[in-house]
Amino acid sequence: MDDKKIELKIYNMSCASCAAKIEKALNETQGIKEAKINFAIKSAFITFDPEVIAVSQVKKVIIDTGYTSEDLIKKEDSKLKEEKEYQEQKKNFTLSLIFTLPVFIISMLMIEFPYKDWVLLVLSLPVIFVFGKQFYTGAFKALKTKSANMNTLIAVGTGVAFIYSLVSTIYPQAFELIGQKPEVYYETATVIISLILLGRMLEAKAKGRASRAVKELMELQPDKALVITDEGEKEVLIDDIKIEDVVLVKPGEKIPLDGEIIEGASTIDESMITGESMPVEKKVQNYIIGGTINKTGSFKFKVTKIGEDTTLSQIIGMVKNMLSSKAPVQRLVDIISGYFVVTVIGIALLTLFIWLNFNPSLAIITFVAILIIACPCALGLATPTAIMVGAGLGAKNGILIKNAESLEAADKIQAITFDKTGTLTMGQPVVTDIYSDIDKNQLLYFAASAEKLSEHPLAFAVVKKAQEENINIAQTRDFKALPGHGLSVFVDDKEVLIGSEKLMEYNNIDISSFTQKILELQTEGNTVICVSIDKQARGIIAVSDPLKPDAKETVKKLKSMGIEVIMLTGDKKAVASSISKKLGIERFIPEVIPQEKVDVVKKLQDEGKIVAMVGDGINDAPALAQANVGIAMGTGTDIAIESSDITIIKGDLSSTFKAINLSRQTMRTLKQNLFFAFIYNVIAIPLAAGALYPGFGVLLNPMIAALTMAFSSVSVVTNSIRLSGKKL
Repeated sequence: MDDKKIELKIYNMSCASCAAKIEKALNETQGIKEAKINFAIKSAFITFDPEVIAVSQVKKVIIDTGYTSEDLIKKEDSKLKEEKEYQEQKKNFTLSLIFTLPVFIISMLMIEFPYKDWVLLVLSLPVIFVFGKQFYTGAFKALKTKSANMNTLIAVGTGVAFIYSLVSTIYPQAFELIGQKPEVYYETATVIISLILLGRMLEAKAKGRASRAVKELMELQPDKALVITDEGEKEVLIDDIKIEDVVLVKPGEKIPLDGEIIEGASTIDESMITGESMPVEKKVQNYIIGGTINKTGSFKFKVTKIGEDTTLSQIIGMVKNMLSSKAPVQRLVDIISGYFVVTVIGIALLTLFIWLNFNPSLAIITFVAILIIACPCALGLATPTAIMVGAGLGAKNGILIKNAESLEAADKIQAITFDKTGTLTMGQPVVTDIYSDIDKNQLLYFAASAEKLSEHPLAFAVVKKAQEENINIAQTRDFKALPGHGLSVFVDDKEVLIGSEKLMEYNNIDISSFTQKILELQTEGNTVICVSIDKQARGIIAVSDPLKPDAKETVKKLKSMGIEVIMLTGDKKAVASSISKKLGIERFIPEVIPQEKVDVVKKLQDEGKIVAMVGDGINDAPALAQANVGIAMGTGTDIAIESSDITIIKGDLSSTFKAINLSRQTMRTLKQNLFFAFIYNVIAIPLAAGALYPGFGVLLNPMIAALTMAFSSVSVVTNSIRLSGKKL
């Protein structure tokens, strides 16, 4: 039985160390092939062998680790769950603030009145044991599994401050016995909890914004569609629609599934799938994509893809794969997160003992400040939020990146190789010139009649030209294909040879009268077809595959990024040279046969370069797989797309530049996030420990530490959201 993949939601993770702990437990379980946790979207992506372990057992591993899990819920339920989580955090913060404010005001303004400490105690109880309960229960669960997390730091920090204050209130004599003045820190405990609740509320809101693009993608498909049946129109659930069913789409409606129009015409907004801003005209026999929006007319279409085979499902699948993967830099973060909390507790205890020897009254302040300021939320959010926003931005622009490894590799590209035909060019050759010593239409008549049975792209161009000129095509006999050279056939009992110059030479046909013109046409980038009738050279037909409109500008932009651009082509050197000059490409490799493309990529890699390969055909697949980053045009073959790391849905060349730019922007944001998260802790922990107090009298108040910690997480998420507004 094949491995199975599932996504489970885990809602009670509090930080990166939680995610690391769950991931470690899952990956150490027999039968689980791979488990990856995305802390930002609270999801576990698990690949397992169903013959060894059941889904219920997978869930039990998570439960035994101290967390709860549930199956991936419907998109409507998911939105409600996220909104409920935000509202819950908002309620906790608001109610906590009501009790915290009087504690803070009384303490800070040093207002004195009878039984002051008892009043502060009563006001603090709801904050500690009701609104802050989640931190203590989370810490207890972690303790049961012999681990520590963010909840541990908060619970220990605020708990110590509260217990110290409680003893000072109930039994102040205990401190007098050891020569210390009893003090209370109720404002420290309550303000810290309130500020962290504020941070969690803002974080929940910000994470919802960060994942907006991904959610919008998942909500594109409607739930129902109008299916044409023998009884007339019938509203049917999407899951009940079958291939070959006929669906009616009216103006303004979303197209439910992929298919082919069989009646009617319209303009369709495909921007949400391809990134193309202008609506596209569609008519009978045109292919349409599920999730796009019908703008003007009504039409009927025949369903060709359902379920996971639809374009939208495949896009969502690639985006989810992206979210479940980890950039290599994230692995270092995971290792650090795994040891972070224990290390911080160790530093806090060491600081406590040091201050007890020098200034006992400051020991509690420094101990609590270290525990609170060092919560690893920002570390856990730094990478996944950047990748999530980047994945969404890419999907909105018709760019799909397979995984985070590909994203990071694309940021380092130094050389990019383009297959010419169908990538730099339209892939649809057209006849540009005809030179003949007989009537041109007569030459075209013989050439098109000969080529009609050939499947070569150049043959299609010749036949199409004859059709445009309204030239009738004759029946032929004795058709013989000569691979790599051309063909021979009898048209109207005349032997016609059509193909390369070598074909003419092999058959001792003199083409000297056309030699000069052949060189001129080849120099201009044309492929030349020679035509002979009854062993006499009668003319030449120039065929050119036009460059894509955005090819030259794309090459220019890539070069401006410091990337070397190389063109691969099967054309002769003269043709390749002409095309490369038009594009502004200095380095080109002509007469490359398909199996040699891999060797070219390997050679560039041997030069020490990070290489990208751009292609669209079956013969590009090996080179796409060999390259550090394979970029496939979405208009190409399925095998090329499967072999690639990045897929350009629309097939426009400019998106190659956009994809690399997206990678660079995302990785830059990711690195900024990690810098903020690390530098924050590097500076904050010594400051909280009182490193500046002996020389400058500067000490970090635990409440300021809580505020800083809360907003460090929000700042990381906000920095990631900033990426969504970038233009590629």
